[in-house]
Amino acid sequence: MSNSNSKNNGSNQDRKIVRLRFNLSWFYLLLILGIGWLLMNNSGGNPQKVEWAEVQTMFREGDIKEITYIRNDFRGDITIRPDRLAKFSDKFGGKVPSNSPHFIFLVSDKFDPEKEFSALNMELSPSDQVRIIVENDEKMWSHILEWIFPFVLLILMWVWMFRGFNRNMGGGPNGPGGGIFNVGKSTGKLAEKDKVNVTFKDVAGLHGAKDEVMEIVDFLKNPQKYTSLGGKIPKGALLVGPPGTGKTLLAKAVAGEANVPFFSISGSDFVEMFVGVGASRVRDLFRQAKEKAPCIVFIDEIDAVGRARGKNAGFSSNDERENTLNQLLTEMDGFDTNSGVIILAATNRADILDKALMRAGRFDRQIHVDLPELKERVEIFNVHVRSLKLAPDFNVEFMAQHTPGFSGADIANVCNEAALTAARKNKKEIGQQDFLDAVDRIIGGLERKASVITPSEKRTIAYHEAGHALVGWLLPNSDPVFKVSLIPRGDALGLTWYVPDERKIVSKSCMIDKMCALIGGRVAEEIVNGEPATGALNDLERLTNMAYAMVKYYGMSDKVGELSFYDSTGSRGYELTNPYSDKTAEVIDQEVKDLVSFIHQRTTALINENREGFERMANLLLEKEVIFAEDIEKILGPKSKPAGSESDATDNTTTATTPSADA
Repeated sequence: MSNSNSKNNGSNQDRKIVRLRFNLSWFYLLLILGIGWLLMNNSGGNPQKVEWAEVQTMFREGDIKEITYIRNDFRGDITIRPDRLAKFSDKFGGKVPSNSPHFIFLVSDKFDPEKEFSALNMELSPSDQVRIIVENDEKMWSHILEWIFPFVLLILMWVWMFRGFNRNMGGGPNGPGGGIFNVGKSTGKLAEKDKVNVTFKDVAGLHGAKDEVMEIVDFLKNPQKYTSLGGKIPKGALLVGPPGTGKTLLAKAVAGEANVPFFSISGSDFVEMFVGVGASRVRDLFRQAKEKAPCIVFIDEIDAVGRARGKNAGFSSNDERENTLNQLLTEMDGFDTNSGVIILAATNRADILDKALMRAGRFDRQIHVDLPELKERVEIFNVHVRSLKLAPDFNVEFMAQHTPGFSGADIANVCNEAALTAARKNKKEIGQQDFLDAVDRIIGGLERKASVITPSEKRTIAYHEAGHALVGWLLPNSDPVFKVSLIPRGDALGLTWYVPDERKIVSKSCMIDKMCALIGGRVAEEIVNGEPATGALNDLERLTNMAYAMVKYYGMSDKVGELSFYDSTGSRGYELTNPYSDKTAEVIDQEVKDLVSFIHQRTTALINENREGFERMANLLLEKEVIFAEDIEKILGPKSKPAGSESDATDNTTTATTPSADA
């Protein structure tokens, strides 16, 4: 008995309960059935309308086989004898009709069918008399469907339309919205504890940021450790950093390590076209979070809803967004405390956030997630190359050194692009050169092999890039040159790759050396061709920006002095006036011109002093199209090193590329 019962229970558990749910397929099915019914109901051919006088003529000539008179419709259906159908082909466009009735006629309510048809049949012989059928057309269901079907169709269309509208509003039959009238429900996605599989082991690099968020994990795991001493658990932490540095991944790792429910939502999900929807969604989100406490609420791109209020009202005022922000501020630190709910938010534009949102008690901590340094890039590369088939010559440290300023997302893109490059070449393994080609493609763009360049233009490009490389190699504070190429990529006709030293503090002499390297291509064109060309547009733009930054922001001008007109807070917003007088503006412009003139003269003298090496480098570049640091070293000697402790500071600037001509 026990075995049979267990079998029955097992079979019952294996049974699946089938539930019919209305979806768009049901609507299409009903529509097809309705159209089919209408077609079947009107499938009696294509009868032609005739007058009663013509019917009498057909009657007397013996053409009619049968007449069915519908008393309640005052209509008669005429069926012609088969041997007489050809006689009426002209009425049917030259075709002989096959389906009956062939003709119909309409009469008034005073028509007496028994009298009229009997009189006509009396004129015919008994063998030629027409069969007469008089009946009432009982179309009860047809009339009912004719009235009901349009209303049913309208109701189905209304339901389908609003279900689609609800999905666009972030809801759905099983989603948080649940219907058009529940549009104020939160659209945040909930991952229950034990469902978040991301931990700190999956986050490579970010050592400083991980140390700070680990304390948040400890708050959630052991709250008594802190509350027993009278302390309060922080309510929120703001992750600030450039795009692609792993802010969202870090937030997921916090939830995975703490083993608590994790709500994730984007800042733009709060703001809708309807008034009050954003504030309602904020309330509903925090209500759900309180029910799941302790938990983590992660708001990605919070700047979409957290912009400073009341600023630039004439340009970008949005009352609905401000109401949503007010509700968010109240929920985070209002009269109602959210015990056990920690808010994590991410943004790469912390400067535009409202000050009330940034104060202590709401976001108690700001965690800066910076671009990875050398050791962190090695760790990130090791994470992303796990699933790749690498060649024995691949060196992780080498690739990390040649990708300064790359974020975690950039490194992931490099690894994927390297795999695609190797597959494009039908390789079985991914080699070091595939990774270098991937970096070149990401930085400089795709090779334009079909680009047509005249010999004179190619010569100008070669001297332009040789000028960049020579100045960058000889000046001690300039970034080391890694590669020079004449192959067009993206918008550039030639490129010079630098590998910047990782500095965080840049001296005045270092900036001047870099500016000399920027203008080296333009000066080379002037020396060789006797006149400048348009190829230095990007170089001059960057040179001008650096010169104005030195004078206006960094206080590196003798006449302007130790003044900085940089607005780090963004409080000036869209002000159309400068924070200095017109006279000061003239002094700034003159200082910039004098600085650029000094850099131009210094670069010209440097190239003229090393004219022989400059010519050899340009000719080698014309011959090979691509030369590396080893080739430059054979011509100019070892790279000049700066005096003093130049390697103490580090700078996380991105790998520079210098286009030699406009595309």
